[in-house]
Amino acid sequence: MNTETEPAFFETNAAPGVVGQPLSRVDGRAKVTGQAKYSAEYNHLPGLAHAVFKTSDVAKGRITGFDASAAQRVPGVLAILTHQNLPQPAVSPNTPEGKKTIGMGVQMGFLPLTSDQIHYAAQPVAMVVADTLEHAQHAAALLRVQVAPEAPTASYQDAKAQRFDPSKGKGAGEGRGNAAAAFASAPIQLSGTYTHALNHHNPMEPGATTAHWEAPDRLLVYDTAQGMAWMQKSLSKMLGLPADQVRVITKYLGGGFGCKGSTWPHTILTVLAAKAVGRPVKLALTRPQMFTGMGHREDQEQTLRLGATKDGKLLALLHEKTSTTSPWDDYAETNAKIIGMLYQCPAFEAKLQLARANVMTSTYMRAPGEAPGSFALESAMDDLAYRVGVDPIQIRLLNHADKDPSTGKPWSSKSLKQCYQRGAELFGWSQRNAQNGQTRDGKLLVGWGMATASYPVHSGQGNARVRLYADGHAVAQAAATDLGTGTYTVMTQVAADALGLTPDKVRFELGDTVLPTTIISGGSMAAGTVSSSVYLAAQDAWQKLIKVAVMDAKSPLFRAKPADVEVVQGRLQLKATPGKGEDFAALMKRAGLDDVEGMATGRYGAGYESAQAALNAKSDDAGKDDAGQHSMHSFGAHFCEVKVDPELGTVRVTKWVSVIAGGRILNPKTARSQIMGGAIMGIGAALMEQTVRDQNLARYTNASLADYHIPVNADVPDMTVEFIDEHDPYINAMGVKGIGEVSIVGTAAAVGNAIFHATGRRLRSLPITPDKVLDALRQPA
Repeated sequence: MNTETEPAFFETNAAPGVVGQPLSRVDGRAKVTGQAKYSAEYNHLPGLAHAVFKTSDVAKGRITGFDASAAQRVPGVLAILTHQNLPQPAVSPNTPEGKKTIGMGVQMGFLPLTSDQIHYAAQPVAMVVADTLEHAQHAAALLRVQVAPEAPTASYQDAKAQRFDPSKGKGAGEGRGNAAAAFASAPIQLSGTYTHALNHHNPMEPGATTAHWEAPDRLLVYDTAQGMAWMQKSLSKMLGLPADQVRVITKYLGGGFGCKGSTWPHTILTVLAAKAVGRPVKLALTRPQMFTGMGHREDQEQTLRLGATKDGKLLALLHEKTSTTSPWDDYAETNAKIIGMLYQCPAFEAKLQLARANVMTSTYMRAPGEAPGSFALESAMDDLAYRVGVDPIQIRLLNHADKDPSTGKPWSSKSLKQCYQRGAELFGWSQRNAQNGQTRDGKLLVGWGMATASYPVHSGQGNARVRLYADGHAVAQAAATDLGTGTYTVMTQVAADALGLTPDKVRFELGDTVLPTTIISGGSMAAGTVSSSVYLAAQDAWQKLIKVAVMDAKSPLFRAKPADVEVVQGRLQLKATPGKGEDFAALMKRAGLDDVEGMATGRYGAGYESAQAALNAKSDDAGKDDAGQHSMHSFGAHFCEVKVDPELGTVRVTKWVSVIAGGRILNPKTARSQIMGGAIMGIGAALMEQTVRDQNLARYTNASLADYHIPVNADVPDMTVEFIDEHDPYINAMGVKGIGEVSIVGTAAAVGNAIFHATGRRLRSLPITPDKVLDALRQPA
């Protein structure tokens, strides 16, 4: 990184310089050698039993009976649990009051096996617990469930779907100006309807829970959880236990993308099953059950109307969205937020409509709202550029927002223009033919497209502990989760720099609720929150050692003012006379200290100065003013080349560039992997990802990785990723914004815009499959 723009607050501990360096993953060896234990691999518990679900074949109906005679004859069966005999939770999410009591850690307001009602296809209707997985699977196959089926509602497209406006305009965002009047009088008026197919997260590791009642009132859970504190709280509420009697462990996670952010039914049902049989119980969802067990990105339709001046200045944006929700919940992605804040526009209006159907509740999926919302907005901005005859980058610069249009607040930092400039240089954008359908590679149509990316910095806070030992090593701890994105590694780097040690002298521990509580690994919150907590905890440890030094008559720093002492490379010294000081290990040994512990809270909206002041004052008020005075977002730009076969309708992405401004980058190697992964996920949403729900039976027809297509190596070109070196003095103590979500925002639009450039046809329905391309090519340009 460019040291001239390094945040000043790291200068005193900059010697090892590992923050900002491409350190290889510290957990890499454990993963490739199989030493890393995932949540379904804790087989050491005595008497461990296995559970499997029996799921419903229909999407709506009522259970009228069970025939368990054959299943009960299978050797090793311990219990066949249904709504008739499963122990019920102390607090159920099945009522609004119950869900409110449990808190936001539970996404779905319905718990299966609590009544005879069937609300969605593949809903669990029974659990079989046995001594081995094979015995449980065999018995579940023999269990017969009698059902009185009813006609289901499949989606918002179903004529009998119950439509409604969610209370308090949830997801609609805030309007400004008279958007309808501004659109009506605008010289240029564009309107388009955009559809986004239902998508599923499909992480490599399926959802899994291992539950062990260590005592009648003490629970241990190994779970695939992005947010252990959320899960601990939701389980304690449902079970009626104090939170400290529920321990959740997630040492390694095989991806999540949002589906592991909530406590889903399989977790609490496994816990209740373990209580019922008096033994530890493990349940791992099958791949088909992942499609009906942990949420999804909802199928949705957006209509965006755009009004502009003749030269392309935005005058009005009107957004309407309709999506499918479950029979009980009103969750919807907040697509309108990015539409209302990304460009300067005086008038904006958003409306949201939900339709109830026989599906499970949808949930957060990477950049929830911003990803599908940006597809509509960035496609429309491209159309506007063609309409007024300017370059797609120029239309975005023309409407660049110098302040957040949705709040009027200044940005904490914004380097979007630099992203455009550097991305265009890397891609060779100046060589682009301005005319659609004019560039070919043999018979293939070649197109270049781009789109803007942005994602908000969500409010969050968390705690960390740092222990510095007299023998020269240190341990940093926080109850964070490593999604596979490198949390173990980057927090080791932060702790090493903050303590003046080399990374091999630092161990970062996470994944256990007995550690200091921190934020969920989701919403791009973990990196900034946890790194700030670790950094400030290290400063807390140093402050304690400085106090020891200035009171020690044998120390060179005796009677110095604490404010006059600094720490450089693990050495305490006078700022004015650096030669006067001593190593921390010598000080600790002389004082008889085996270790010293620092604790601190890091939070977004608390820039370094306010966070440090709060640390010095032992106050919890860090950053309250910072958070309220600035709008905080990551930004970026994606550039894409596609080649379209006009005879087959196939689309291949052949070139990709992403340039991201996400605050301080802790590790460019792991960060680059994040951006590549998000962009590839966006390419998948653009060209192939689609869960197909039968409109008559409300059942999924492609609930497997063989039929749900995601990009593989052959679908992805070499990708160029760069970061703008960005210093944000307000965001948090480390200046980190987070990049997990911004990586996917705008990617589908960049692909769609490239297809438009290649073919001259605008396709607004995702995924853009060959049949849609061929249909479009048959139409006049």
